[in-house]
Amino acid sequence: MRIAFFGDVVGRPGRRAVAIVLRQLRRNERIDFVIANGENAAGGKGIDAGSAEELQDAGVDVITTGNHVWQHREIVTYLADNPRVLRPLNFPPGAPGVGWVIRATQNGTPVAVVNLIGRVFMGPADCPFRAADAVLPAVHADARVVIVDMHGEATSEKVGMGRYLDGRVTAVLGSHTHVQTADEAVLPGGTAVLTDAGMCGPEDSILGVRADRVLERFLTQMPVRFEVASGPAIVQGAVLDVDENSGRALGIRRIRERVGPP
Repeated sequence: MRIAFFGDVVGRPGRRAVAIVLRQLRRNERIDFVIANGENAAGGKGIDAGSAEELQDAGVDVITTGNHVWQHREIVTYLADNPRVLRPLNFPPGAPGVGWVIRATQNGTPVAVVNLIGRVFMGPADCPFRAADAVLPAVHADARVVIVDMHGEATSEKVGMGRYLDGRVTAVLGSHTHVQTADEAVLPGGTAVLTDAGMCGPEDSILGVRADRVLERFLTQMPVRFEVASGPAIVQGAVLDVDENSGRALGIRRIRERVGPP
């Protein structure tokens, strides 16, 4: 089977670009399951019901998030009724929503998606390594194919999670930095890894935001209102080839596509 994973989707340009590239992928090759990190899908920071629905209408099966998930208040009630949109599993007990879900492909193969968040240079969270240990027995009871979104700032922490879970999950794919890394590999235990999947958003930008606004902040250290940039977008992520019977990854390749403005 083949699984597509898209890096952090930034605002309307990112949502539109993902829809276009996903249509192209489905036209050119078989894609059985789609995951996207949507924590910046609404206005460049956070996710709301409208942006989540748009990504699902485009063909995304599961949406993961991260530290910006609570930016739009309405998402709290939305998560309660929509388990296809995840928040990090290792948020403190009582946080709204769920941190993992199992959904079936069209041919009935169950695919589990687990959303973790790192602690290095990030806000407070419970240990992602111990959270993974705790949840995997329940996940493995119903799914052999398990994809982990490790949302984190530090490359060492994301690489560490890949090594820690090697042989126990199908893939550990990093998100959050909006900068795609070039270290895709299948580890000895059969787990595919990529430290950061990158970004789906405006190319002429700084991490999807208007460059002039970010530079003003760097130069003056004054509060500046960030805005999603415009122009052509890039879509970054990865495509995984997976043995659905064993759950082992057979291969991983990066996605980097350019989509022109409307």
